[in-house]
Amino acid sequence: MRLMTLLLALVATSAFAELKEGDNYETLAQAQATAAAGKVEVAEFFWYGCPHCYALEPVLNKWMQTLPKDVVLRRVPADFGRWVQGVRLFYALETIGEEARVRGELFDAIHKERLGYTKEPDVTEWLAKKGIDREKFTTAYNSAAVQTKVQGAQQLTLAYGVDGVPTVVVGGKYRTSSAMVGGHDALPAIIDQLIVKVRAEQALKK
Repeated sequence: MRLMTLLLALVATSAFAELKEGDNYETLAQAQATAAAGKVEVAEFFWYGCPHCYALEPVLNKWMQTLPKDVVLRRVPADFGRWVQGVRLFYALETIGEEARVRGELFDAIHKERLGYTKEPDVTEWLAKKGIDREKFTTAYNSAAVQTKVQGAQQLTLAYGVDGVPTVVVGGKYRTSSAMVGGHDALPAIIDQLIVKVRAEQALKK
């Protein structure tokens, strides 16, 4: 077992040789507990209205197709106190199990068709055209459970030290972004290296 642990550490060392703390990633001042027990969590902080998040979406979708079984991507709608309606929309859709299905079309509608996604009547009408039950969505959108999640997103944004989107945090500990690594296309490689780093650290703790 100890030999295996050492091998994992050696592999991890070579895998993240290109990582440069303070250059293409940062370590959070305080590591945060993740929601994916036993797995490496990759948290993407985003905003529906962010053109950079929209541009990153196809890159992340392609990357997701290669995710190892011990890695999970968690979408977190960032909120600095002014994006609350978008956060509410995300959690309402997630609650009724529709966010992943309409995510791509929703991004397109917001950035190409100028959908008023922060206005409940407008977004409800749009969602209805996509086959989502109006009453079901409205109930979730105005529920106490979703409001609690909205507050949680605000707390996570602060705790993870997110100051812009899109931002990615791996293992509740290492923060990176397209801006830090020189573009959207370069981000998956850095995320993968941070995953290896976190995996090795988790192995050493066992």
